[in-house]
Order: sequence, then C-alpha cells, then structure tokens
Amino acid sequence: MGTLYLVRHGQASFGAADYDQLSDLGQRQAVRLGRYWAERGLRFDAVITGSLKRHAQTFAGIAEGAGLSLQPLVWPGLNEYDSDAVIRTIHPQPLARPDTPEMYRHHFRLLRDGLTQWMAGTVSPQGMPSYDAFVDGVTSALDHVRATHHTQNVLIVSSGGPISTAVGRVLGLSPETTIELNLRIRNSAVTEFQFTPKRHSLLTYNTLPHLDSGEYRDWITYA
Repeated sequence: MGTLYLVRHGQASFGAADYDQLSDLGQRQAVRLGRYWAERGLRFDAVITGSLKRHAQTFAGIAEGAGLSLQPLVWPGLNEYDSDAVIRTIHPQPLARPDTPEMYRHHFRLLRDGLTQWMAGTVSPQGMPSYDAFVDGVTSALDHVRATHHTQNVLIVSSGGPISTAVGRVLGLSPETTIELNLRIRNSAVTEFQFTPKRHSLLTYNTLPHLDSGEYRDWITYA
C-alpha cells in the first residue's frame, strides 16, 4: 500500500494583478512544510505538480526545506479552474478589488454560485474545460499514481479545486459538498490518501501539522 500526499500551494497573491505568484508568506509556508517532513524522516519516491507557477514555487519551497532533489512530473490536469472566468459567467461587470471583509465575502458568494452552475453544466466559463473534463484531469493523475507507484510515497502539489475534487471522487460526494470542501482548504494544507492498484482511501484532509505550534499561528491563510 502506498501513501499519496496532496498539498495545496502556499498563499498566492489574492487581489493582485497576477494571482499565480506566491507571496512571501506562501514561500515560508512551503519551506516550513518541507522542514517539518525532513525532521520526521519522510521521503518521497515521486512528485507530481500542476503546471501553474504557484505549484512549481510551492514544490521548490518544500524541496528547499526537505532537501529534496526529485524532478517533478508536470500534470496540467492538476491545474486550478479560473475563478475569475467562473465569476464572470454570472457577474460580467468588473468587480472591485476585494480589500474589505464584505467584498471578500461577496467575491466568494459569487464564486460558490458560479461553481455550482459550472458543475451543473449551466454555464461554460470562457477558456475553461467543462466540469467533466476538469474532473477527468484530476482522476487521470490519481489513476497514474495507483498504476505506477504502488507501495511508494508520492507527493502531489496542486490547488484547492483539484484536491477537493479528488477527495470528492474518492468519497463519492456531491458537487455541492465538494464546493464546500474547496472553499475551506487552507494554504499549504496536507491531505493524505492510502492507495492500492485498485483504489484510494482518505486518511486526512486539510491538515496543517507543520503550523501547529503557536509561533506559526499567523501563518494560517486561505487564499
């Protein structure tokens, strides 16, 4: 039996012109996770990442902290959906930068509504695959892990959407429940599956063992 560790990227640049860029805190979160694993002697046999900058930067931080020299397999099916495109399908007018708690909540209310309609096939966000194709991209990575890495430790670095989708598929959850999982996953959080050639089983979801002590309380972020 193998173990698959799925890590959401560190804090990105929410509200900036380029979200796909780790913040300074996001970099520290990633390095801290790598150091945590190194302190416990956890080693990986393979690494798979999405192709977004924040995925590569997060793995680079983990590798720095853990002293890893593995070359990741880049899997575009692990890329996040385009949240701006999702929101534009139901709110075509430009949104102000979410720089207040109310604007932040408004942004995620729109995102939840847009995701619900995308999953149902009601809307087709510009430049995005269908929801079924998005799911296929995630499940193809899970299938690859089961077929290729039996009994090994595998690391996936991705985003909240693909990770919550993976959990939803393994547990047989509804799309609505998967959305709620997605919107609650934290930056650099770890989700663990055990797997055999036939199936994955969920062990943990959305944990932050590397940030458990009080000195890292302010490092816990969601966007």
